[in-house]
Amino acid sequence: MTDKSPSFMYAAMRVFDLSIGEMLWSRRTVFMGLVVGVPVVIACLLRALFELGAPVISVNNSTMTGPLMFGLILWLLYIRFIVPVLGVFYGTSLIADEVEDKTITYLFSRPIPRGAVLMGKYIAYLVCTVFVVLPSIALVWMLVVPINGSLGPSFPDLLKDLGLLALGLAAYGAVFAVAGAALKRPLLIGLLYVLGWEPLVMLIPGYLKRLSVAYYLQGLVPQAMPSNSPLSLIQEVFREFPSLTQSLVWIGVIIAVSLWYAARTVTRREYVLEQ
Repeated sequence: MTDKSPSFMYAAMRVFDLSIGEMLWSRRTVFMGLVVGVPVVIACLLRALFELGAPVISVNNSTMTGPLMFGLILWLLYIRFIVPVLGVFYGTSLIADEVEDKTITYLFSRPIPRGAVLMGKYIAYLVCTVFVVLPSIALVWMLVVPINGSLGPSFPDLLKDLGLLALGLAAYGAVFAVAGAALKRPLLIGLLYVLGWEPLVMLIPGYLKRLSVAYYLQGLVPQAMPSNSPLSLIQEVFREFPSLTQSLVWIGVIIAVSLWYAARTVTRREYVLEQ
């Protein structure tokens, strides 16, 4: 009689069940709550100023509408900062934390594929971040959009924004899962990438920007943000961006290839625990 090893996806979901609770009650989730709380606080202040009759934001002597302010918050805070930083902090920790806590041996001693450990923890990361970040952006939308605007017409744009943020979390998490699986100190390298490399190459003409996740997320932004607005001044800095179809295809490729390579690395690498 031989023991039958569980399938890859079954093993991944078992690891997911084990990991999701740990992630939700970890210090990283407290950090994530603080980070996504900043835009909510800003939105509350803007709404309070509006209700008190104060001019909220004016550009060229004209008051910005709520949908335009929401697009500005989406671009500057969520897409350019919150999503990449959360991808770094969670993605690099999927395997690196297990090595640091010396629990990787316990996980790898189970009769399950090593790659399933990485996949299960990645799914837990995605569920955890999506269910914290997306309600945050929805709350900001409800607070800010009614300022000289209305919720109904902008609801389809909100759905696009939620999908955009979910794709960003998936892409950055997958990329930095590779770093966490392959490098000894991945967090520093990840922060240098999202806070240094990506902002730099996005401003430089040429093909280097194609080596960044931000370049392809940028291709989705014009479809998710209001047009004919002061935001066009920001987008003018990033004049070159791929089409919607190219962006979706390449983001899918980035996620698939990164997860495959991360799982392959976890399967083949021997992790030495420090005493």
